[in-house]
Amino acid sequence: MINKIQSIKKYCNSLTQYSRYKTREVYIGEVPLGGNNPIRIQSMTTTNTLDTIATVEQAIRMIKAGCDYVRITAPSINEAKNLLNIKNELRKRGFNTPLIADIHYTPNAAEVAARIVEKVRINPGNFVDKKKFQIIEYTDKQYEEELERIREKFIPLLKICKEYGTALRIGTNHGSLSDRIMSRYGDTPLGMVESAMEFLRICNEENFHSIVLSMKASNPLVMVEAYRLLVNKMESEGMNYPLHLGVTEAGFGEDGRIKSAVGIGTLLEDGLGDTIRVSLAEEPEFEVPVAKILVDRYKEREKHSPIIEIEDIPIDPFSYNKRETFEVSNIGGKNVPRVILDFSKEEISYSTIKKAGYNYSAKIDKWFLNDTVADFIYTGNKDFQIEIPANLKLIYDYSKWINVTNKLNSIPLYSSIEEFLNADLHSEEINFVKIKINDVFSEAFEKIKNNRTVVFIVETNNLHGMAEQRRIFFEFILRDITNPVIIKRDYQNINQEKLLLYSSTDLGALLIDGFGDGVWITFESKDSNNIDVSFINKTLFGILQAARVRITKTEYIACPSCGRTLFDLIEVTNRIKEKTEHLKGVKIAIMGCIVNGPGEMADADYGYVGSGPDKITLYRGKEIVKRNIPSENAINELIDLIKADGKWVERGDF
Repeated sequence: MINKIQSIKKYCNSLTQYSRYKTREVYIGEVPLGGNNPIRIQSMTTTNTLDTIATVEQAIRMIKAGCDYVRITAPSINEAKNLLNIKNELRKRGFNTPLIADIHYTPNAAEVAARIVEKVRINPGNFVDKKKFQIIEYTDKQYEEELERIREKFIPLLKICKEYGTALRIGTNHGSLSDRIMSRYGDTPLGMVESAMEFLRICNEENFHSIVLSMKASNPLVMVEAYRLLVNKMESEGMNYPLHLGVTEAGFGEDGRIKSAVGIGTLLEDGLGDTIRVSLAEEPEFEVPVAKILVDRYKEREKHSPIIEIEDIPIDPFSYNKRETFEVSNIGGKNVPRVILDFSKEEISYSTIKKAGYNYSAKIDKWFLNDTVADFIYTGNKDFQIEIPANLKLIYDYSKWINVTNKLNSIPLYSSIEEFLNADLHSEEINFVKIKINDVFSEAFEKIKNNRTVVFIVETNNLHGMAEQRRIFFEFILRDITNPVIIKRDYQNINQEKLLLYSSTDLGALLIDGFGDGVWITFESKDSNNIDVSFINKTLFGILQAARVRITKTEYIACPSCGRTLFDLIEVTNRIKEKTEHLKGVKIAIMGCIVNGPGEMADADYGYVGSGPDKITLYRGKEIVKRNIPSENAINELIDLIKADGKWVERGDF
């Protein structure tokens, strides 16, 4: 039986027993969404929508990769009209996949598209409202007048959707909230939810229910909070419309995949989500395999081992708060989460320790550390024969540690509470102790909890491992246990991409709820095809960055290309990255068009936005600094802007 959650905090069926959150079934053409249907996968074309053949051929590649739906941008009436040619050509070639029109700013284009395609996506932040900030504070009367203006523009679209059997996605984006919403709710998850709910209430008044909802942001933390709050708000008003999940402008490569998994995976873990799109700055067919890996993980999830139920959630799931812990050495307290790397199966040498970010120069007898240097190395029972940098700590199994001569840089790891309690020797400063969920409810645990030298290593073998580890954190909060905790996950016999996505979900879901003072993952393969430690190190730092708990590198918020893009996004992003990737903690948004410019880059320090053919507009935050710069000069102008703000540093030359 699925346990009840306090209604004031409810956003899913259960926090301990996996089940899909039941939503209303909505038909998108002949491919239904929500209800008991599988989680659907979609992507978006990057071609010019007026180029019928190019769009059709790309759509076919997406369909063959596994897309259940194909989304196509329609920025004006001309593109909306050409959707008919695209649809007819696809049908002629034998492809009946439902099409979705993506609309911003142009209600008339939405009305044209709704007569052609199976679903229309609108953004409530720019469907009628504009971001002019002519009014800073709205009176109740002004606010209601604006809502009435929305009704006048929106209801005609609903009537067309009813007549043609067209579904509608109300897709809120964090960065494109209207000035009216911003004035009352701010740039917040609540503002995102209210932006959608205004349109949703109009739909209900008009008895229109073929609706899908999304709450996208480039910041996974904001995105997760907004979706949870949306479900909570819908429940309170008797609604249960299906959810489209996505982290917008996730970027490309491993970073884009990590950020997507942290956001989307966190929600999937709690049974939320009816369709997903992984937004990578790559060809759309490359997004689909990533989405499939994320979704397929939950096909047998309900068969997991039971987890002790909880009704009173001891945190606010709609607002980030880091769990309070005392400090042990440099772990816990106000320290950033630490990274542990497993070298127990590595040959330890000056060359291999580079995988942990430590570079030794024998010529000058000096260590150089990069920005993603592991804080601890686990050696198991191995001797560490080389000299190590002063800040690096080595973790040994207790049986080995008691014989280690230099205990200043070494830490014992106890395999159980019992081993710790029965041990003849402990570190006076820091002791790592492994625990699983049953240990937390044991008598032995009472003897060790809140020991000021103990850091717990929390492990799980449960198929629903994230929820089991989260349940441990809940118990710690309920019982005022404030020891620091390292989240440890062990993976076996999966490929590198699955390791990246699974660990990003499992660790990221806990980190964005404020849990975890460190991270540690291990990997084993039967065929000795082990994944390199340097990849694991890079992944762990990527997860911490995506969860916004430890920033170690430049972040790029890059929109996936679409028919609105005014330059080669991947080429330009790579050129900007080449010149700026050494700027630790700076966030740069690279947006192909004005829609995905100021409207989508709320989380960035700087914006590089296509404003016309071969023209770029630069932003500082949300403010325009320079308009219509020739593209050949734009990257240098961006660098000059960063320098003017005092955020530029020269690259190290070691």
